[in-house]
Amino acid sequence: MTHFALQSSQVVIDGKMISACIEVKGEVTVAIHQHGTVLNCEVKDFGNEVIMPGLVDSHVHINEPGRTEWEGFNTATQAAAAGGITALVDMPLNCIPVTTTKAAFQEKLDSVHDKLWVDCGFWGGVIPQNIADLDELLTAGVLGVKSFLIDSGIEEFPPVEAKDMRAAMPILAKHDVPYLIHAELDCGSFHDVEITKEYNSFLESRPKSWENDAISLMVDMARESKAAGDNCKVHIVHLSSDEALSTIAQAKSEGLRFTAETCPHYLTIASENIPDGKTLFKCCPPIREDKNREHLWQAVSDGRLDFIVSDHSPCTPELKHIDTGDIEKAWGGISALQFGLPLIWTEAKGRGFTLVDLARLMSAETAKFAGLDGIKGAIKVGNHADFCIFDENIEYIITNDMIKHRHNITPYAGRKVRGRVNHTFVRGFHVYQQDEFINSPIGRPLLKGKL
Repeated sequence: MTHFALQSSQVVIDGKMISACIEVKGEVTVAIHQHGTVLNCEVKDFGNEVIMPGLVDSHVHINEPGRTEWEGFNTATQAAAAGGITALVDMPLNCIPVTTTKAAFQEKLDSVHDKLWVDCGFWGGVIPQNIADLDELLTAGVLGVKSFLIDSGIEEFPPVEAKDMRAAMPILAKHDVPYLIHAELDCGSFHDVEITKEYNSFLESRPKSWENDAISLMVDMARESKAAGDNCKVHIVHLSSDEALSTIAQAKSEGLRFTAETCPHYLTIASENIPDGKTLFKCCPPIREDKNREHLWQAVSDGRLDFIVSDHSPCTPELKHIDTGDIEKAWGGISALQFGLPLIWTEAKGRGFTLVDLARLMSAETAKFAGLDGIKGAIKVGNHADFCIFDENIEYIITNDMIKHRHNITPYAGRKVRGRVNHTFVRGFHVYQQDEFINSPIGRPLLKGKL
C-alpha cells in the first residue's frame, strides 16, 4: 500500500490557504498534520509551491470511440493531468456512437481500458428519439445528461424541443442528476449574415439573443418542473452572453435548481482582439466583446455563474480550415484542456481572486455539480488523494510544442501566462511531473452509484 505525505507552506484546505502536511495511505488522504510533523513515511516537501485539490473539469469532449482522429482518452487525459485536472467528465457527442443508450455507453466504457491518466465520469445525451431509453442509460451510471436546443453539427445528436424536455425532466429528477443544456435557439433573421474571414461577421451570425431566448425557455421549463413537484436540476453550459445573467439570477432567486458555467475562452479573450481568418478562435456560442467579458467576470465573482470549465472541443487541423481562414466552414471548438488554470489565474489574480477561489470554482463546485464531491474536489480526510502542485509565480509563453492533447493547435499559442502545474497526483499515484508522465495510466471510470 502507498504511504507518503506532501507538505507545503501553502495548501488549500477547507476554504483557506494554510501551511500543512497531508498524509496519504492507499488512494485516500488519511490525515492532515501541522507542517513539519515527523511521520513514519516519506514526506515530499514542495516548499512554497501551492498544493491545491486536483481540478475537476466537468465539460470535456474526448470523441472516443469513433472519432479518435479528433482526440482520444489517452491524449485527452494526459493533457488533463498536465493541467492539474485529476477528474473530468466526458461529453456524449462527437463520438460514434453518441452516448444516448446503455449499449452506446457500454461501447464507450469498453474503449477506455488502459487509456485513462486521470479519473473520468461520463454524461449521457437526451435526443428526441431516446426518451424511452433514458431510465436505463441513467441506471447504467452516467452522471447526468445533455441536450442541444440548436443543431449540434452532429447528425446523430439532434436538438430537443420543449415536449421532449417535458418527457425527460421527471426521469432526470427521479435520478437526481443535472440536465445540461447547450442554450442557443436559432431565432432566424440572421441567416442572411454573410460569414467572411472577419471574426465579427461570425459573431453577428450568432447573436446574444439566441442564448438569451434559450435560457429564458430553460427557466420556464425549470419552473414547470418545480410546479410539477420534480424540480429537475437545469444547467446552462458554456455561457457567453452577459445579457442572460439577470435571467439566471432570477431563476436562482426563485429557488429553482438552476446553475450555469463559463469557460476560459470567454473570460480571457475579447472579440476585438481576434484576428480575421483565425479559425482556431471559432466556438459556439462565440467569444464576444471585451465589455461582455468583464460582465462575465463580475458574475463569476458574485455567484451568478457557478464555476469554470474548459469545454475542450478538439478536432483535426483540417476541420479547422486553418490554412484558408474559412470561419464559416471551420469546426467550432476551443482546444486548451491543460492550460485552464494558468489562463484563469493570469486574469483572476489582478481582479482580487485567490487560488482558494480558483480551487472552489474549478474543483469543489464542479465536483459537487457532477455528484463527485464525496470523493473529489477538496483536500480532506477520506477523499481521494488528488493534488495539483502549482507554482503560482512563474511566467512563460504558451507554445504549440507544450501541448499534450492530440493535435498541437490552440488559440492560446503565443500568449503569456502566469502559473505552472509542476506535479499531479491522482488517488495517490504521481502521474505527472514537470512535463513528464510517470508510470502508466491509472485513471478509472467514475460511474453514478459505483463511486
